Amino acid sequence: MKKILIIEDQKMLRDEVKDWFMFEGFNTYTAGDGKEGVELARRFLPDLILCDIMMPEMDGNEVLADLRQNSSTSLIPFIFITALGERGQLRSGMENGADDYITKPFTRVELLNAVNARLEKSEEVQERSHANLQELRYNLITSLPHELRTPLNAILGLGQMLKNYPETFKQEELPEIGDKIHSSAMRLYRLIQNYLLYAQLELKKSGWNQRFELPEAAEIFSRISLKVADGYNRKNDLIVKTGKGIAFIPELEFSKVVEELSDNAFKFSVPGQKVNLSCGLGEGLFSMTFHDEGRGIAAADLTKIGAFMQFERKLQEQQGFGLGLIISRKIVELFDGKLTIESEHEKGTTIRVSLPGR
Repeated sequence: MKKILIIEDQKMLRDEVKDWFMFEGFNTYTAGDGKEGVELARRFLPDLILCDIMMPEMDGNEVLADLRQNSSTSLIPFIFITALGERGQLRSGMENGADDYITKPFTRVELLNAVNARLEKSEEVQERSHANLQELRYNLITSLPHELRTPLNAILGLGQMLKNYPETFKQEELPEIGDKIHSSAMRLYRLIQNYLLYAQLELKKSGWNQRFELPEAAEIFSRISLKVADGYNRKNDLIVKTGKGIAFIPELEFSKVVEELSDNAFKFSVPGQKVNLSCGLGEGLFSMTFHDEGRGIAAADLTKIGAFMQFERKLQEQQGFGLGLIISRKIVELFDGKLTIESEHEKGTTIRVSLPGR
């Protein structure tokens, strides 16, 4: 049985609406002010909340803000009950995450239609979230063991050799072995971090309510791409062009996108092949381009960038290509951006990212 919470300070209207929903088979709770409404929402976790805007104790916008900050109530569908003269407060509420509104006076049919439509949409979202969870479980179960095994085997194998046969190694060989163990450990660390991030992005149920501005986007882009090139000992292959502009995205997520896509460009090209990276503002978008002259992505694989995979697993044992792309795409889309890929086998790949900016 669906649960409805009605927060309305006018007792006559509150009781009438309650009777409508009880007659339709809903389990109905009522509150005469915003403070009581927040308490009931946290206690009973209703499937939908109807809330007046102008109320004592807490107004509707304050109720909405409080519920959206609490993880247990943040996703409950929220419909404002508003009078014609409350348009200013209503606009603020819609900007802060209200799902819908209905204007007084309203009929029983109008209210029931609005509530049923919002409940149906909420169920669709829950079904999609469940499907994403199932896909995530499958992807992790099938891919994680192999991905972890490759660097872990290198660490275990070299460590065991040093433990069991230390006398067979010359002093000058130890730094090289130490470097291999360290690089494998860092590879393993990055894999674990990427899988954790992938899981967070896959299971994220709501968008960002805050608008982020990153005025140092071009500087960060240049710094990270240079660091990635240095890690491959390929600074001479890097060509970077940056322009001014502000990207609407947090620094941490922006940096992750630049790192992953720069890394792919170097990973799937060879020394001597140029990697051209650029960023800048144009037509209200902060755009980035990552171009390499490497082996490219087969046309059949381009269509599969939607669930975790490793491209050409049987032919190429390099790790992280598919996951890095998907992490980048999910981050970009979370902030209303777009990621596109153009690739030609054995001729290179171009990845373009566009984000809201100014």
